[in-house]
Amino acid sequence: MGADVDSAAALHVRTRLLDPASAAALVDLLPADGPLVWLRRGEGLVAWGQAAAPRSAGPTRLADADKWWSETVARAVVDDAVGEPGTGLLCFGSFAFADEPGDSVLVVPNVIVGRRGDLAWITTIEAGRFVDGATLEHGDEPLAPVDLAVSGGALDDGAWSGAVAEAVARIGAGDLEKVVLARDLVATASAPIDVRWPLRRLVEAYPTCWTFHVDGLFGATPELLVRRERGLVTSRVLAGTIRRTGDEERDLALAGTLAHSSKDLEEHEYAVRSVADALEPHCSSMNVPEAPFVLHLPNVMHLATDVAGVVHDSGLVSSLALAAALHPSAAVGGTPTADAVALVAGLGAMPRGRYAGPVGWMDAAGDGEWGIALRSAEIDPADPARVRLFAGCGIVADSDPAAELAEAAAKFVPVREALGG
Repeated sequence: MGADVDSAAALHVRTRLLDPASAAALVDLLPADGPLVWLRRGEGLVAWGQAAAPRSAGPTRLADADKWWSETVARAVVDDAVGEPGTGLLCFGSFAFADEPGDSVLVVPNVIVGRRGDLAWITTIEAGRFVDGATLEHGDEPLAPVDLAVSGGALDDGAWSGAVAEAVARIGAGDLEKVVLARDLVATASAPIDVRWPLRRLVEAYPTCWTFHVDGLFGATPELLVRRERGLVTSRVLAGTIRRTGDEERDLALAGTLAHSSKDLEEHEYAVRSVADALEPHCSSMNVPEAPFVLHLPNVMHLATDVAGVVHDSGLVSSLALAAALHPSAAVGGTPTADAVALVAGLGAMPRGRYAGPVGWMDAAGDGEWGIALRSAEIDPADPARVRLFAGCGIVADSDPAAELAEAAAKFVPVREALGG
């Protein structure tokens, strides 16, 4: 696993309390160069700079990253005056969806600013030395994307609808129960895109989602793969979607339809079962609700279930290890997962890269939050004026290609609108 700094150099980490007023709008603190983001309801973490950035690939990419992190934590010299989850030594991460191809990364920033309720803090990290502090001021104002144009991606509407129909046929033949198909769009501008522009708009428009940015991948995901905090583990499972109309009464009726849809309830059951089965070996007790609730977002509504448990092996299993055990869940892969992922490749679908892979953060104790990189897009590292947008749909026996095409279009909305496309 490669790193951008001498892997033997100990990281020196210092965390101090901040006046919460200075961190009231975390996303506004970000500089243009290398911002890192994990925010929900105005709270969370923003960061910048790079003390280390190891990359990994292949089937052991999450395990390799977890091992590197454990070794780095063991060498670190930490002065943490706050002592809360998310303070002290911290990394952000983004991982490829599939074993091959894919590139995954952990980023240890130089400066982290965090806020939770009335508590705010700043952490500085440097290789081989302590620093006294960092300048904390608002970043410059990002500019809107210039001359943005959106075009089709790897599969046009007809080809993708054909893939959905083929998947339904395979499910009907008994080859599998569910498969998740993804598609992309390409947005291009006449100048490099400043990721802070869409991030600010996602934070404002989707406050109940987890807005993220790591190494060019950004979005606002409604789905939390796993959170581990002081022995408690939670996972928010989403599967089953219906598009909102903007009419309150109509949307309430649609929510009722979704809550009683046999197709969507079947899809949701597969996803919840896969998460509960993956977490059960690590938990002394678990709570798996019998029925989902309807999660209302500005563009769509989802069937949602919050699975919770008490981790009995937290000293051995980090939040990233739990994410590795959960990924890919049925919500983003299918059921049975191995067969579903193989079918996706067989249908000639687009390479997902880090779309629908784990994204989030972890501290030195192994606590952290890892979302699923949905409602997301990736800035092309070779051409920062080009962005790929992603959306996916769970296909089961009753799926209709036209309806799935409309669902995918709805899932593109958050990032498209944030970019101005």
